[in-house]
Amino acid sequence: MTLAENFERHRQAWTTDEVQKLHLLATKGMSLKAISKAMTRSEESIQARAKIDKLKISKMR
Repeated sequence: MTLAENFERHRQAWTTDEVQKLHLLATKGMSLKAISKAMTRSEESIQARAKIDKLKISKMR
């Protein structure tokens, strides 16, 4: 399976709603893996966007 098959959102721009959802999930303390699954985006994509927005993503507990 390629990356694009795993994540249908591959290389697509972030929408305002997605950014808001990321902020919400991050402030709830969700892990990177959980956020990735919930948003159907790769962990790398989540990390990159979080860095842009200066968000802290929880480590796995």
